[in-house]
Amino acid sequence: MTGNGTAPTDRRSAATASARVDWVDYAKGICIVMVVMMHSVLGVELASGKTGFMHLLVAFAKPFRMPDFFLISGLFLPLVIGRDWRLYVDRKVVHFAYFYVLWVTIQFAFKAPAFAAETNWAHAGYLYLESFIEPFGTLWFIYLLPIFFVVIKLTRNAPPLVIWTVAALLETARVATGWTVIDEFCARFVYIYSGYLFADYVFALSDRARSYPTQALAALAIWALVEASLVALGWSELRGVSLLLGLAGACAVITTGTLLARARRLDFIRFCGEHSIVIYLAFFLPMAATRTLLLKAGVIHDIGTISLIVTIVGVVGALAIWRLALAARWNFLFERPDAFWIAPRKPAAALQPAE
Repeated sequence: MTGNGTAPTDRRSAATASARVDWVDYAKGICIVMVVMMHSVLGVELASGKTGFMHLLVAFAKPFRMPDFFLISGLFLPLVIGRDWRLYVDRKVVHFAYFYVLWVTIQFAFKAPAFAAETNWAHAGYLYLESFIEPFGTLWFIYLLPIFFVVIKLTRNAPPLVIWTVAALLETARVATGWTVIDEFCARFVYIYSGYLFADYVFALSDRARSYPTQALAALAIWALVEASLVALGWSELRGVSLLLGLAGACAVITTGTLLARARRLDFIRFCGEHSIVIYLAFFLPMAATRTLLLKAGVIHDIGTISLIVTIVGVVGALAIWRLALAARWNFLFERPDAFWIAPRKPAAALQPAE
């Protein structure tokens, strides 16, 4: 039970009938902004051959940037894991498969001419087909999510702590086959399974942070100091340490999201979290265009400033593309059309989507 007498599971169930869970949206907003920041900063630095002040933020967030995204994606699975396979596959597999196929095609349409210039159009076509086996570019996250969801449902009757232990060992094993699906599965499964297995504890953590904000801020300060120290010393990717930092960082993001929700500050972050899949799908377009424009123009010379601008434009630009798509009635870019549903479609619920 939580401090106010409401069980975390009840909180999640209530969310399906009332409002979205505010801190989850804040946490997802922090996650998606960090993802855009990473791609923006590293892209600018690779293209320019220089590093800027934003590199420090990217390095600081690296141990927990994707672990927290996956952990949050698993939080609401306990509420839907018992669904029949048809409904479960529709919501957890077909949903993401639709967006992957659509947006890998869109991304490839922009990049194919460059691929063809390097080799030929036949090879470019081969790369497109390969993207259905080897995830393409930034879209590997939504390629991997359905795989995780299916594995968790298949193993739901297995001893949970055994599954978690195996997942933790896979993370520490540093599997490197060269295949994204295999390598990222081994590196990330422990986090989404932790969200699924320990969801009640995560919600209890949020309740406690909301009830004791001063102590929560003190804990965040200690975490940030330890995190920064381990990153600076180069110890953050040591076996075992990376797992602990991933889980601790996810808890820190959840705590931060809770405090922001409690204070009702930075509502734009919450908005980003509510539309995280929109940003994830579309940010590459404004990001790449802005990076190319700024580097070629040569007006701004500080790489850190360029990286910051590219990050901001990547987030805002993705949301602008979404709004333009809705205005043009191109809803299919961000909403799955009825033809691609294999189970009855119900009115949009307040349950947090695993994005």
